[in-house]
Amino acid sequence: MADQESLIQYPTDFPIKIVGVNQQGFESAIAQVLRTHAPDFDTTSIQVRESRAGKYLSISATITARSRGQLDALYRELTQHPMVRVVL
Repeated sequence: MADQESLIQYPTDFPIKIVGVNQQGFESAIAQVLRTHAPDFDTTSIQVRESRAGKYLSISATITARSRGQLDALYRELTQHPMVRVVL
C-alpha cells in the first residue's frame, strides 16, 4: 500500500471537521493542533457549531495540505486528543 499513488494532488485546500466535547478551551486546543500541522492556517476561518443539546461542538476548517504525511500526522494527533470524539 505504501506504493499506492495518492488521489489527492498537493498542495490542496483540504476541509476538515472535528467534533468534540463542549468545554472551555476546545476551540483553542484544536486551533493549536491545526497550526502545528499547517503553520499557514488562518484561525479566523474556523466555523464552530454547537450541538442541539449543547454537549458537543463541531469545528469546521480548511487547511492547505502539502502531503499525505502531513494529513496522516494531523489526523493522528486529532483522534488522540482527549476532547475530540470524531474527525471527518
